[in-house]
Amino acid sequence: MKNPFKKFRIDHLFFRSFAGLIVVVLACSVWASYSISSKELVQTTFQYQQKLLDELNNEISTRLVTIEQISLSTSRDNELITFLTSKQDEFDRYRRSMSVEKALANLTYSIPLIQGIDLYMNRPLQGDAKSYIQFRDIADLNNQSFAQLLTGNDFTWSIEHLIPSFQGDVPVLSFARKIVYDDKYLGVLVIHVKADQIRALLTGHSTESNRLMIDSRGEQFLKIGRIPDHNELSNWIGSDAKQKQSGYIRIQGSGETVDSLLVYSKLVDSNWTLVEITPWQQITAGSFRLAEVIGLIGIAAVLLTLILTHILSRQFTKPIKKLVSAMGVYSVGGNNVELPHDYENEFGYLFSGYRKQNERIEELYLSLQRRYEQQRKAEIEALQANINPHFLYNTLDQLNWMAIEAGQDEISRILELMGRMFRIGLSNGAAFITIEEELMHIESYLEIQQLRWRTGLDYTVEASPDIRKLFIPKLTLQPFVENAIVHGFNMRSQGRIDIRLALADSSLHITIDDNGIGLQQAVDKQHKRKTGGYGIRNVKERIAGYFGGGYGVTLMEREEGGTRVLIRLPMLEVPPVNDPL
Repeated sequence: MKNPFKKFRIDHLFFRSFAGLIVVVLACSVWASYSISSKELVQTTFQYQQKLLDELNNEISTRLVTIEQISLSTSRDNELITFLTSKQDEFDRYRRSMSVEKALANLTYSIPLIQGIDLYMNRPLQGDAKSYIQFRDIADLNNQSFAQLLTGNDFTWSIEHLIPSFQGDVPVLSFARKIVYDDKYLGVLVIHVKADQIRALLTGHSTESNRLMIDSRGEQFLKIGRIPDHNELSNWIGSDAKQKQSGYIRIQGSGETVDSLLVYSKLVDSNWTLVEITPWQQITAGSFRLAEVIGLIGIAAVLLTLILTHILSRQFTKPIKKLVSAMGVYSVGGNNVELPHDYENEFGYLFSGYRKQNERIEELYLSLQRRYEQQRKAEIEALQANINPHFLYNTLDQLNWMAIEAGQDEISRILELMGRMFRIGLSNGAAFITIEEELMHIESYLEIQQLRWRTGLDYTVEASPDIRKLFIPKLTLQPFVENAIVHGFNMRSQGRIDIRLALADSSLHITIDDNGIGLQQAVDKQHKRKTGGYGIRNVKERIAGYFGGGYGVTLMEREEGGTRVLIRLPMLEVPPVNDPL
């Protein structure tokens, strides 16, 4: 029987085997994590937190109910009722106020939970502003946050706020109760409870807990830790879920908030609901049992994988070693290792590809040798071609000196301008020159034409100093100016050329206008003289080769007669990196 590792695809044998094993491992891991984390971790956390919240709720409710009962008994005290109802003279009122203030002060001193007591009444007596007992005008009650909560109620609790004291502003929770006698509204008794003590009770021994205390109206009465603020928590607080005595839900995080477990507790006949919020990640982080189960499954999977890998690797490492050995000793034109031909699977494709690659390398090597020889010939020809322009430039320079000695100033000027044009045209082999140099070249050409035309040729060049510093492909303008003079002004004694360079949309726009015969008539006469056609085509091809289709040359008829050339180029502050300049 033929070896299956030489006949069938390796990926079918290798990956199917491992795929089955990985599926089993993943299925066990997912089942274990879901089963243990969803049932044991959440249930254990809920039971522990529920028991703790019930104890805290019972203790806090006892303290707050005590304050409510003290407020009720104090509001019915005969001395207080007499002080608020009887019409005494100022001395009797002062004497009774001292008695009431003393009774309230004794109440404050005897119960450490009470920070102070305010009595809102008509015609309050002026007392010590630093006293724990304050008589206040009932008209000032509307300025307090709990004033609206008393509308339609005999008593109410306020949320946490600050009141002044000897130590500065102190956070308190205030319980306000109306004082009514014989259906007559006499005032309001407000007992300020120290918020820090209630917060300490809410904290218990868990300093890092996130707990929330909700009153009967669904308001967040007091909180410790970091309470997430998102819609799902707010919707739960405003729903009927807080009326249940115990329970838990999972709130989904959104944005910066995370998924959390919310455990709540409300005792029978209690107005308070205690809530503890624990990040879901914090619960699952300590699951040692889950880690052990996953670890054992992982170790077993690794052992099985190693055994299977060892068996499989022995079957496909042999041909790989042959291939590596052949690659290590390969040399062009040498005696190379011959790979086996009996493999019909991926190794067979690999060996065949390697043999074809070697053949292509041989061909490429021979091709590179031929190209190298051709390149050497081209370099020699290019060096020889550079001799002619330099020889011509030196010859013009010598002719210029001869013209000066002979007193031929006009001929000397023409030779000087031609020398300048050749020097810029050479540019040390650079393909890009500054616009300043390009304009110098075209102005030299136009000045030569002016010397030939005498007074018949006018031209203008408009370019700002900043534009003159930019770079442009060499000899871009000369073919168009030459074409205007040769064809546009053919058989004419006068002509005008205007050249303008401007920047727009991060591009360089060049406009060349002439008042010649126009495009159509110039085309009709081109059969007589071909000068300029090759140069314009050369400029178009160079622009397309350098910059692509976004830039180029446009020729059009002018309404007032003549031709307009529009050239659009990129704004180059430096020459391209492939330019030899």
